[in-house]
Amino acid sequence: MFELKQVYCFADQVFFDDVSNWRDGPGFDTAAGFRVDVRQPPNGWTRVERGIWTVLRPDRTEGPEQGWKIHAAATPQNADEVISRVWDYCTARDIRFKYLRNPNVLVALNAKYAPRSASGKAVTIYPVDEAALRLILEELDPLLAGLSGPYILSDLRYGAGPLYVRYGGFRRMECLDDAGQLVPAIRDPDGTLVPDVRRPVFAPPSWATLPEFLRPHLAARTAGSGGELPYRVERTLHFSNAGGVYQAVRTTDGKRVVLKEARPYAGFDEHRQDSVARMRRERWALEKLAGVPGVPEVYGSVEAGGHHFLVQEFLDAQSLHVWLGCNHPWVVLADPTPDDFAAFTKRALAIAERIERLLAAVHERGVVFGDLHLGNVMVHADDSVSLIDFELAFDAAQADWRPGLGATGFTSRDRSGADLDRYALAAVRLGMFMTLNRVVALDPDKVVQYAREAERHFPLPAGWADEIIAELRPPGAKVHKPCGDEPLAVDLDASLPDWSAATRSMARAIMASATPDREDRLFPGDTRQFSVGGLNLAYGAAGVLWALSATGQGRWPGHEEWLLSAVRRQTGMRPGFYDGAAGVAYALHHLGHEEAAYDLVARWGGGPGAVLPMDLFSGYAGVGLNLLHLGRAAGESSWRTDALAIGDRLADAVRSGNPNLPRGERRPPRTPVEAGLMRGWSGVALFLLRLYEETGDRGLLDAAVTAVHRDLDRCTTTADGSLQVEEVGVRTLGYLEVGSAGIALVADELLEHRDDDRVRASLPALLSACARGFVIQVDLFRGRIGLGATLARIAGRHGITDVESAVDRHLRRLSWHAIAYRGELAFPGDLDFRLSMDLATGTAGVLLGIAAATGRTPDFLPFLSPRP
Repeated sequence: MFELKQVYCFADQVFFDDVSNWRDGPGFDTAAGFRVDVRQPPNGWTRVERGIWTVLRPDRTEGPEQGWKIHAAATPQNADEVISRVWDYCTARDIRFKYLRNPNVLVALNAKYAPRSASGKAVTIYPVDEAALRLILEELDPLLAGLSGPYILSDLRYGAGPLYVRYGGFRRMECLDDAGQLVPAIRDPDGTLVPDVRRPVFAPPSWATLPEFLRPHLAARTAGSGGELPYRVERTLHFSNAGGVYQAVRTTDGKRVVLKEARPYAGFDEHRQDSVARMRRERWALEKLAGVPGVPEVYGSVEAGGHHFLVQEFLDAQSLHVWLGCNHPWVVLADPTPDDFAAFTKRALAIAERIERLLAAVHERGVVFGDLHLGNVMVHADDSVSLIDFELAFDAAQADWRPGLGATGFTSRDRSGADLDRYALAAVRLGMFMTLNRVVALDPDKVVQYAREAERHFPLPAGWADEIIAELRPPGAKVHKPCGDEPLAVDLDASLPDWSAATRSMARAIMASATPDREDRLFPGDTRQFSVGGLNLAYGAAGVLWALSATGQGRWPGHEEWLLSAVRRQTGMRPGFYDGAAGVAYALHHLGHEEAAYDLVARWGGGPGAVLPMDLFSGYAGVGLNLLHLGRAAGESSWRTDALAIGDRLADAVRSGNPNLPRGERRPPRTPVEAGLMRGWSGVALFLLRLYEETGDRGLLDAAVTAVHRDLDRCTTTADGSLQVEEVGVRTLGYLEVGSAGIALVADELLEHRDDDRVRASLPALLSACARGFVIQVDLFRGRIGLGATLARIAGRHGITDVESAVDRHLRRLSWHAIAYRGELAFPGDLDFRLSMDLATGTAGVLLGIAAATGRTPDFLPFLSPRP
């Protein structure tokens, strides 16, 4: 997900947007274009712009829905030539193909944090059969001879040129994966849809026989796979499109090392330098810094399979980011004491001082580190520190140089040379106490607020905040503010914040962001708008318009007409509730467009015969709840019948523990279901409870209890006694979409009908997870306001003490996340890279959560039971 967020940051500094809309900004080449852009396709051909691709297809040729496809790799320097030659070849032979829309898109998709599974693909060609596959490869290969490109990791390379082959879908089809989620699909030999697995490794389906003429190329790949490396990889430490970082053992003497990989022509930065060029910088810096304590030793470099590897000293330490997650009192303690804050502050200040001394030693050798952030500082068991990842390092004599990459919130476009390290050091010092650095990139003035908040909560030395502010936000300095210079219209830090004024301001911010001239979206939201569409409840227009109406912020007829028009244009929609037709229908019905809602359900609203996951977000539980709800309103008994049939299937799935039962498969899933309201068994339990209320069938109630138990099975008790969903070996989760809050909401609903000992005993610990003082994100589904809304709705009903103060703390700390967008109140979306206005990740969801946390809209999500 992190990689996808980065790709959607190129086009706009304020909101996520598709990279095909990139028009200016850092790294953008205004002169970039392809020669074929001005060509007219031949007669009988159709050219269509589809997202990041330009698609050309001959009208008289109907291709298959899947098969072996060909990809052509290219670099920014030769892409124009590659695409021109492919155009000439394919149009002369009636072969369907597509190419990236412009060179800037090519650079973005080959950037360091672009998805590795898609990297390198400049052109895709669709042969009609295996005979055509062979002919195209044999004829096109010599036409592209001498043109280089990045290695396409998901494909099999054909010869030594830029052509690659992969088996996959030619058309959009979907099925359920092992976790019960909808994914791209292909058909197996029996005609059954199975996942079209898209990983950065060549792994065709077992039944897709590799054509005989490609076997020598597979043998060549295997022979050149890197087996000659004198190292044995033990584990992967990090992956990016630039290459992997691996913990390995040198086979000659058993010494543990780190192998850092660089892929040629991949991992581009703003200077359009690839990862190999940055690896040369890293080796230069490590050799120049040899002997400096805290700088890893470099042992040399090797090349294998066309990729480069820098061999470095292995450090037995954890990143400062991880160290904070294990030691910060707001993270690990539900109610930290003054002694807890004092102990942490003493250690943190000592670590910061050691980082400063190490950075000074680096500068004394004439090197600027260039990439200081919480992930590149390693903390050892004795709290000593080291620096890693010197790929952005440069000569201190280059006073005007700025690296082409930088961690959001730890670099400034107004700095260069050694000033970059001084800025980053102050950002690290601040981030050790207030880990919200990405928000600073949206509003540099947040530095002042965060520094003062840190000084208020932690026993920091006098003048600490002034030093941070002086470095990061010096008075009078010209600072770029992407969201506008207007001050925020409301004061969330007032002793008694005016929440009515705040919500009105949020509504104005949402309206100011609207783009009714676009057809793909009305309100900017999460990146998933570009995969599941801009109409849906979670990320699209339906959710925003529903939230505005549900919170008393009014109706917007013009925007409702945009949604209605967009629905009429659709030729197909996912059935799901939060990501598809069911949720759009729910919102339209709420807004008074009953006939449009009923028609949408009839066309694409799902039913017991659909291929869906079991969950509330995308699947049967959400579709069933909507059929039950709208069936009552419309007097449509067949929808009630469909809902009951879905309930029977889900009850069967609950009893077996297999989320794939709705599609008839009895084998157990390999991937665990995510636990919680939206993605887990708790959403299924909510549907079964509503069905029980409808029918009185106690078997459905029994299944609901079992469903909640299944989510509780995925929880673990943390050190502070809270009960959270465990992502094994990674983290614990307390959120509404996945985590404790969502389970707690359904547990509360369940206890209205069944006094289950385990559920009742678990609820206080689930709610304890909702009372955490520090939450990275603010959003409704996976952030602070979802926790506050959950506490406000149910905690007081179960004897949970101090509910009011916990909810009040969440409300007051909304100011930490607040951004002035054109002077109005808005909030960052997922991972804090950009603002969002949607329901799941953005301002509309925070609006709804505030209404719930302040008691005005206790039923803050669809299908919760009414509360006073």
